[in-house]
Amino acid sequence: MTTFALRPTEPAKRPDDPGKARRRRRSAASVREGLAGWGFVGPALLIVLGLTVFPGVWALVLSFQSWDGFSPATFIGGQNYADLVTDEGVRAAVVHTVLYTVLFVPASLLLGLALAVALNRRIRFIGLYRTAIFVPFVASAAATGILTTYLFSPQFGIVNNVLRVLHLPQQGWLEDRGEAMLVIVIMSLWGQAAFTTVIYLAALQDVPGDVIEAARIDGANAWQTFWRVVWPHLGPVTAFVAIYQTLQAVQLFDLVYATTRGGPLDATQTIVYYLWKTAFQNLQFGYGSAIAYGMFFATLVATVVVTLVQRRAGRSSF
Repeated sequence: MTTFALRPTEPAKRPDDPGKARRRRRSAASVREGLAGWGFVGPALLIVLGLTVFPGVWALVLSFQSWDGFSPATFIGGQNYADLVTDEGVRAAVVHTVLYTVLFVPASLLLGLALAVALNRRIRFIGLYRTAIFVPFVASAAATGILTTYLFSPQFGIVNNVLRVLHLPQQGWLEDRGEAMLVIVIMSLWGQAAFTTVIYLAALQDVPGDVIEAARIDGANAWQTFWRVVWPHLGPVTAFVAIYQTLQAVQLFDLVYATTRGGPLDATQTIVYYLWKTAFQNLQFGYGSAIAYGMFFATLVATVVVTLVQRRAGRSSF
């Protein structure tokens, strides 16, 4: 009797799904594109992280140590932060910084808004005027400092020469404790008001024209149109500019360094300049790092509070 062995039949292979193959190719292509993108931005990202994250972490570690840059660092815990409370130099620098901020920020907002309204017109050479307004913003702090000295020097400055010609009393300006901070504010406005002007100008151009036209048809004059129609649209922009300019004011250093070096008699010594002098002149890197982080946390808290208030008021720009 002959027996036959039945060979198991292999299941028929299903043809590949064309859609699945396309998706697989697209996924591989996207992976290659992603790797190529990271290859381009990776070196720059490493440099940015190395110049921001690493110094920040190192400064945080230094804030709990005493180190002069040469001898081995000594861990002292929170002593540096405790010294901040009783340091008269820090207290005076904070007062000077707050004074500068109170003078600079409102003046920057008002001047920027006024210039933006003046430049929000269709007149000849308007592009040239807008460019000229922005030029001081890109000028270096060294150039601004040289110009400040040239204008407000008590002996040879242009401003005192004009006062002399007009038979008016000359001023001490940069050498007077009561006037030096005012000069710093004026020159800061000369350099920083252009930023506020550009932001406000962009916001003014976003105000709906039909709403303004409707207000004019209803009989509103120019002031009523601006105050009742235009100004409410500028609320979020104003909040953003105020926070930004406040942060810039708190970090004031370059103009002070280029002009007064904190003088006369420490009248213009801001908190950042005091930090620089403590760390790089007195070689107290640990205490300087503590000042930096104290300023950071104070600025962070103030920014969060202002942002929350703006959100509750419905005018947040963040």
